[in-house]
Amino acid sequence: MKYALCLLITALLSYLWGSLNSAIILTRIFKHEDIRQKGSGNAGLTNVLRVYGNGMAIITLLCDLFKGVIAVIAARLIVTNLLDITFFNDDIFIGYIAGLFVMIGHIFPIYYGFHGGKGVLLAATTLISMDPITCALLVIIFIIVVSISKYVSLGSIISSIAYPFLTLLTQTIRGIDGRLINFIITACIGALIVYMHRPNIKRLIAGEENKLSFSKNGTDKSSNAPDSDDTKQS
Repeated sequence: MKYALCLLITALLSYLWGSLNSAIILTRIFKHEDIRQKGSGNAGLTNVLRVYGNGMAIITLLCDLFKGVIAVIAARLIVTNLLDITFFNDDIFIGYIAGLFVMIGHIFPIYYGFHGGKGVLLAATTLISMDPITCALLVIIFIIVVSISKYVSLGSIISSIAYPFLTLLTQTIRGIDGRLINFIITACIGALIVYMHRPNIKRLIAGEENKLSFSKNGTDKSSNAPDSDDTKQS
């Protein structure tokens, strides 16, 4: 019973924490505007970058980085260290639960009408505090794909598909007991991110997706074009 209650509370608190959207909060504080009414209308990093430039994008990136990391670290410290509850002989599983529900909260935030970002940035930065080896491999894949194709969405999609398989591979090599359930959770995360990129997939197939292109002032020349958010937001 205590294990089920622990999972439920972790999931709920992580969801509520994840529902705090950095892009929306920061643009309201610093620009007195709603990012959802600008550019592509997406509440994520790529749209912030396109509309407001590098400065706001960096601040948004850092806030989303800490949002995911704080959720995972808090879950692991409280559940494993304070409550002395472990799943599969380690604290990785509870971290994945926190990471999954932070991302769900970010994508479907209860505070903003269940409309948020696409979750790529948050998934990647959350992974830093949980599985840095897999994270590093995914970042390399993302950079390679985007560098070659110039499509942020394609890099996000391919990285999301690779996510569970790299998790299983690296955790099998390290002999982690919960690697199979972790594979299932990361597969859910990857599938959710791909699902959120449905419009991008349609545009990629039709050859209509916008490539990443910046003007000298650091903003996209096509700021009103459909967004491929996130490049990992969150």
